[in-house]
Amino acid sequence: MSTLHLAGFMHSSHVVLSHAIWRHPQTELGFLQPEFYQTIAQILERGKFDLVFFADALALPDQYGNSPEVGLQYGAQGMVRLDPMLVATVMATVTQHIGVGITRSTTYYQPYDLARTFATLDHLSNGRAAWNVVTSGRTAEAKNFGVEQHLDHDRRYDRADEFIQVTAKLWDSWQPDALILDQESGIFADPSKVNYVNHEGEWFNVRGPLTVPHSPQGKPVIIQAGSSDRGKDFAAKWAEVIFEIKHTPAQMKVFYDDIKSRLSQFGRHPDDCKILPTFTPFVGETEAIAKEKQSFHNDLIHPLVGLFTLSSHADYDFSQHDLHQPLVDIPFKGLRGLLEVAQELTRSQNLTLADVGRLYGQGVLAPQVAGTPQQIADWMENLFRAKACDGFVISPAHLPGTFTEFVDWVVPELQQRGLFRSEYATATLREHLQLPTVRQPVEV
Repeated sequence: MSTLHLAGFMHSSHVVLSHAIWRHPQTELGFLQPEFYQTIAQILERGKFDLVFFADALALPDQYGNSPEVGLQYGAQGMVRLDPMLVATVMATVTQHIGVGITRSTTYYQPYDLARTFATLDHLSNGRAAWNVVTSGRTAEAKNFGVEQHLDHDRRYDRADEFIQVTAKLWDSWQPDALILDQESGIFADPSKVNYVNHEGEWFNVRGPLTVPHSPQGKPVIIQAGSSDRGKDFAAKWAEVIFEIKHTPAQMKVFYDDIKSRLSQFGRHPDDCKILPTFTPFVGETEAIAKEKQSFHNDLIHPLVGLFTLSSHADYDFSQHDLHQPLVDIPFKGLRGLLEVAQELTRSQNLTLADVGRLYGQGVLAPQVAGTPQQIADWMENLFRAKACDGFVISPAHLPGTFTEFVDWVVPELQQRGLFRSEYATATLREHLQLPTVRQPVEV
């Protein structure tokens, strides 16, 4: 029987999806210190997780009321973001097995710089690097890079397509056996096995070759989270792990079947891409204790902090609307998938804008699962066996405690059921995830 995959979800910040994290009395407020992240990496490695990865954005949010005031006052998502590449590197130095992934934008970076950075991380981690590909659709981000208006949605994906093509060429510019390192003869490398890229396209002209030799994985594992129709095609073409936020098991199943059906269009097998929905666990010795933990966490949320972040994600100012009225239909901008979930919850549960703000602050609409280790494992097993996912992304409610409780209580239950590894049997992240060797997708 196949086994599921587990990822830990992080921000290099005081919060993750839950805005209550920094206020939670069990959270260690060390988010500016390397030891904070190194401890988390070691906890997750003790739990035999496949990887830990970091979301990121390139601007201080200020869409709500055209000011960062609310976000700074209440500690919203995005008010602090360290460079996750440096954070991932310090985590890799104290671990041996767990993968480390970070977000980098195809809109505001250049392929050569990004290819070099990830090839370096793959070397320094001995083959455990992953790249979460985003296209950056927020006005605040554009203004930090001298652009008054960001690219349209589909054009961002057009650029991203070419961006990944160029980085793949750069990673291949050194053949795996190009380095000779013969000290006696003085031969360092075989010049015939280091090649120019000479890419000329609509968006990029890149000569190459890369200054980093072929890395242990060949290229980092590609993570993606597109939820629009264009985003799903992009994910089906390139992604090897898809991180998704869906509120119900039914939504997870629909998304899973949709993506898996698209893979063949790009010459890919369904197992070439692992789909991992996220959830926040609240683990207790009894269900009542778990639900008490959940209630305590959720009561820490101020509705404005969630609306502040929703405004940033949607690239729309919700401060202009009455908190006691339902969420209005707005033109789709920013993160379409999350806004669609918010609108669906508004309709199905008759929510006000304030209600949506509280829910959004509790975990950006990711589901919460409260129960005993056995109950949480039951929930996970049912989804896995129903082919609604290939594993899960665990999003914390407090740090590092949520990860500690999950590793100590839920992981052993999954292992006992034969659903998860007891030891690492492979070396690289690509191998942990049972992914194929590096390949180029079919052009269509």
